[in-house]
Amino acid sequence: MRASDRYGRRNIRVPDFVLRPRSKHLKSRKIQSKTLAFGTIVRPETTPAVPVGDLRHRMEIAASGPFPSGGIEAFMPDRPRLASTPLSILDLAHLRQGGTAEEAFHNSRTLAQHAESLGYKRFWLAEHHNIHGVACSATSVLIGYIANATSKIRVGSGGIMLPNHAPLVIAEQFGTLESLFPGRIDLGLGRAPGGDSAAARALRRSLHTTGDDFPELVDELRRYLRKPQPSQRVHAYPGEGTNVPIWLLGSSDFSARLAGNLGLPFAFAAHFQPGPLLPALRIYRSSFRPSQVLDRPYVMVGVPILVADSDEQAQFLATTPMQMFLNLIRGVPGPLPPPTKSLDWTEEEREMVTAKFGAAIFGGPEHVVARLSTFLEETQADELMVVANTYKFADRLRSYELLSNLANQVREEPQIAKTVEV
Repeated sequence: MRASDRYGRRNIRVPDFVLRPRSKHLKSRKIQSKTLAFGTIVRPETTPAVPVGDLRHRMEIAASGPFPSGGIEAFMPDRPRLASTPLSILDLAHLRQGGTAEEAFHNSRTLAQHAESLGYKRFWLAEHHNIHGVACSATSVLIGYIANATSKIRVGSGGIMLPNHAPLVIAEQFGTLESLFPGRIDLGLGRAPGGDSAAARALRRSLHTTGDDFPELVDELRRYLRKPQPSQRVHAYPGEGTNVPIWLLGSSDFSARLAGNLGLPFAFAAHFQPGPLLPALRIYRSSFRPSQVLDRPYVMVGVPILVADSDEQAQFLATTPMQMFLNLIRGVPGPLPPPTKSLDWTEEEREMVTAKFGAAIFGGPEHVVARLSTFLEETQADELMVVANTYKFADRLRSYELLSNLANQVREEPQIAKTVEV
């Protein structure tokens, strides 16, 4: 049964704005599945959906979501963890409505330079295909473009969808990048197609490849990047001996377990699949085996964070990424739309969208620092990969600047306390 057959569309209240119901309902559309870099984005979660009658406190760490404390009301953690947690950025080179790919690439470059000046640790780009409005399909090319425009920040993939490629080709591409920008390149790997079934067929020439051979592909790629063995007949030139740092990315327990067994760092895509986050992190940490790469687990968590000068402004700006997911659910992906005072969706669509934002943190500085401190305490994340999609590029720059300022202020608090004590 279609969503529009089960529920009538209705306008859902966004805080502090008066809604005017639309005179016409949207046409019913079959809900389709699109796949992003870390996994499928529109499958309903088993985690109960978060009510959105008032979005102001519901599109963040949801009380009925995957986090056991039930959000900030449960406790107010100390802030030092935020002070010591590196912040990084995930970018998809999104187009905005009325924009171009050229503009998106220029914005990505400007954002990376801005992030570098603010002290962000990494700037990653994610491979996607056949998704209108997302321009990061040639991921390795964009990584070179961004790395060439910066000097210190690490640049990499978040990630390369390895089953789409021959491991030798990826070893050569990232060996080239590492040779051009030594010590600054990361290679994050995922096993999803990064697009729909038609894109998967075009990329892989067969739908028989489901990603189940991902462990073998990872092993082959790692061999090309290591020092050569005497019996080795195929070599990556360049690439061989570069040992480009490899991360495994995921939105389920599959890559979590594999990363743990291999002793590799693990990044979880809570920016669109928050439900399995905590179970996946437990699996990764419990299955971790020390390796030449790591002697202890290292977790990065992708999380949507939008910071504005007020809670109301942040919630308004957040309707842009919410509409983006809603359009994906409806099978009509497109460029980022401008924010709106109302969202016209069915109950089922509402549940699916809010499930994707169960870990999102949208608000003014005080609200964000409190929520973010709770999130870090509950996940014990070693690093955060922040996702912030806004219609106006200036709002995006401002959000990352405010977030960096918050972290810096928290770092300064112990010094201020010591001064006062003296």
